Amino acid sequence: EVGAVHVQLEVVADGLVAPNGGVAAPGHPDRLFVPDQPGEVWSINLETQDKHVLLDASDIVVEMGAFGPGSFDERGLLGLAFRPDFMANGLFYTYTSEPEDGEADYSTIPPGGDPHHQSVIREWTVDDPADPDAVVDPDTSRELLRIDQPQFNHNGGAIAFGPDGMLYIAFGDGGGSDDQGDGHPCIGNGQETSNPLGALLRIDPLGSNSPNGEYGIPADNPFVDVAGFVDEIWAYGLRNPWRFSFDFMTGDLWAADVGQHDIEEINIIEAGGNYGWAYMEGSFYFVPNGHQNGYITDMFIEPAEGVEGPFLDPVVEYHNPTEGIAVIGGFVYRGDRIPGLSGRYVFGDWSVNNTGRIFYLDDGNEIVELSLIDQDDVGIFVQSFGEDADGELYVMGNTTGTPFENTGVVMRIAPKVGDLNSDGTVGGADLGILLSEWGPCPDPDQCPADLTGNGAVGGADLGILLANWTVDLD
Repeated sequence: EVGAVHVQLEVVADGLVAPNGGVAAPGHPDRLFVPDQPGEVWSINLETQDKHVLLDASDIVVEMGAFGPGSFDERGLLGLAFRPDFMANGLFYTYTSEPEDGEADYSTIPPGGDPHHQSVIREWTVDDPADPDAVVDPDTSRELLRIDQPQFNHNGGAIAFGPDGMLYIAFGDGGGSDDQGDGHPCIGNGQETSNPLGALLRIDPLGSNSPNGEYGIPADNPFVDVAGFVDEIWAYGLRNPWRFSFDFMTGDLWAADVGQHDIEEINIIEAGGNYGWAYMEGSFYFVPNGHQNGYITDMFIEPAEGVEGPFLDPVVEYHNPTEGIAVIGGFVYRGDRIPGLSGRYVFGDWSVNNTGRIFYLDDGNEIVELSLIDQDDVGIFVQSFGEDADGELYVMGNTTGTPFENTGVVMRIAPKVGDLNSDGTVGGADLGILLSEWGPCPDPDQCPADLTGNGAVGGADLGILLANWTVDLD
């Protein structure tokens, strides 16, 4: 179903490779910081569209191309998060896929075996955090956590600070399929809680009570001192959580989990929650290799032998491949430019043939496709979403579906100029909104008709609206 909210996609940066996130840094409201899969963090000026490399970590990231030069890959620079007090200390964090380099803090690799690669959480320091054009010295890196990965895929990779000031980290089940094979215990990493794979972790980067002494484990984590659990785990039972985010108004933690055979799912993560993988795929019981022609069969309905719950069902789920290929997590919209999306969760699907898809949830948590003005589809493989300091959203990806070539683009999700009710046209309804807001705007967030951004609605805004009028004046 295509929804009533109409938007256009405005390019704010191009020439990237495979951008996979977009975050704001405290103190720099006009910038969006974007991790690019081969290893660069880009600082994008949202007003001028200029960009520069804040950090080049390409030397420590694995060589791209899991199946050879130019091929698909799920590894790389996958996550970026700035400390809430960044302006005071210049600290930010990354999630990188790196070649094996020493003993991991956690490993599921059998004795005598070698990991495919290692996932590493690092801390970096900006010497002058107030400098919008700063470049990070790679020697400032401090390693917090290193984890062995059995296969190349299902890395998760998103990291973000929560409202509590703690750092949350998403790990997939280690890769392969069915959560089975080398580096996967019999019950799968999603349910094996003695390691961090298939889980969302919560740590204090400035603490020191972890086993390696490089970070802290908050005392109120749900499984601290619980037998059989890694103390860092916040929630588990995840397959490949590809992007999670906090709603900064409610504090809710939304996470997309990419399915295997049939189900793509969106979850609201609760402390201590078990989201079912690999016993469950979405709200259905999962049997390894049990799909038939890509459709859910009766074997998904009955509980598998030995399955123990309770499992938390998704907020929403959709079928793969008829409705999408791989879910891409997004954000609850809290900006002020698109009133029709206010408070709605916006997300997407990677899709095929550069089509991409962008969805949002309506009032009944039904999936609705975002209507794009003057284009049939997104035009890229959607890899991620971003959120700026004002709560406005961005979609990003590339036309190759791989971490090669410079087809990566970052696009702002925006209304048509003058379309104040997000219906895709500029007309009488928008004029009515503008006239109702005429005068000073004490709260710019409640004044979408201030098209000039000068703190008031007046003649200049009326002129802009009329210049973009798209329906008959009659």
